[in-house]
Amino acid sequence: MIYVDADACPVKPEILKVAERHTIEVTFVANSGLRPSRDPMVRNVIVPGSFDAADDWIAERAGEGDIVITADVPLAGRCVARGALVTGPSGRVFDPGNIGMATAMRDLGAHLRETGESKGYNPSFSARDRSNFLETLERLCRRAKTIPRNTGE
Repeated sequence: MIYVDADACPVKPEILKVAERHTIEVTFVANSGLRPSRDPMVRNVIVPGSFDAADDWIAERAGEGDIVITADVPLAGRCVARGALVTGPSGRVFDPGNIGMATAMRDLGAHLRETGESKGYNPSFSARDRSNFLETLERLCRRAKTIPRNTGE
């Protein structure tokens, strides 16, 4: 299963393309509306409520053999802790070896923005980011197929 933190995800078409090639189900999770799909392998979940409701929904379900796509570092950390394979939309992989540093850098950036020492501008999403993401997702899909899954939800 691929879980997508979909509210601001710039790579939805790429996810669908790779998932279809690997016949992996995709669940888009968002706080607001999503474009419906007729594909039986695609599920949309709208999670009303708090700002982190979509993150909580994903974190409660993602586990061994699942792929999670998110730019949200705290969500990535929760999913890595549950054994999921996690990548950001730019192809950055989050794993047990780097999630601590990613969290520390996120917290430092937040602190610098709060104190006014940094404007906090994020670089724009590039064609290279899209290409990196496609390569990463392809690799994670192949890897996920080798992981035994616990199918009980």
